[in-house]
Amino acid sequence: MNGKKEYPTSFPPQTQDHQPGIEMEMNPRPVSESPTYQAAGKLQGKVALITGGDSGIGRAVAYAYAKEGADVVVVYLNEHQDAEETKQRVEAIGRRCLNIAADVGDADACQKVVEQALAAFGRLDVLVNNAAEQHPQKSLLDISQEQLLRTFQTNIFAMFYLTQAALPHLQAGSSIINTASITAYHGHKELIDYSATKGAIVTFTRSLSLNLAQQGIRVNAVAPGPIWTPLIPSTFTADQVAKFGADTPMGRAGQPEELAGAYVYLASDDASYVSGQTLHVNGGEIVNG
Repeated sequence: MNGKKEYPTSFPPQTQDHQPGIEMEMNPRPVSESPTYQAAGKLQGKVALITGGDSGIGRAVAYAYAKEGADVVVVYLNEHQDAEETKQRVEAIGRRCLNIAADVGDADACQKVVEQALAAFGRLDVLVNNAAEQHPQKSLLDISQEQLLRTFQTNIFAMFYLTQAALPHLQAGSSIINTASITAYHGHKELIDYSATKGAIVTFTRSLSLNLAQQGIRVNAVAPGPIWTPLIPSTFTADQVAKFGADTPMGRAGQPEELAGAYVYLASDDASYVSGQTLHVNGGEIVNG
């Protein structure tokens, strides 16, 4: 056995008519766990709150955190079946999981999410701001005011709202991890507003890390490349889905479990001297910054 993992290099054409998409309806299902992952108790006894934790990258992070000993709060919009599946797996791993349906683009909802998390677990150690949405458009002129506001509310305003709600309850040694994107560095001709929010996330990460350094709270980001998540079939055309990720140097899209280790590292004491940084997990694309 050479240990090499095999992943799909193309996908059957498919679309979903609802965003952020349902993982249970995808073909093939995203790979959320690595059978060779060796946990080392890096997050033992901690509590992590993950937005968009029901599926995709968030689900993979929830599983890895649970294996490392953390209890998990999964925040999601309305994908109840996906969220329940994630909860069941986290509990099967042996950790507690609290599912909360909420729109993180609403400040009051974010405050209530943190209150529920504290009521359930009594502490908060890791905040993963991962929820996002995107709406491809051929032209800047096609981006409506409604779309622009919605994209910024979900992708960047939510990070401010939830971090503001969580911050009073974080301690020295806590970690905040934001999901950025390769589009923050390369741009994307059909995702102008989405890419703009991801650029904002990178700068938010850097600035907040400076602001919180003396409190001992680290702030970092992960910038994924093309990753096979429900957001893809729910936003792109069937033809685009079929060749999704094929233009990367590795010739394929990434799977959620391939990012989980980066989030574990940034949440753990292994990254005790790392803050204000962005880890690029993108299939070999070279980026500046």
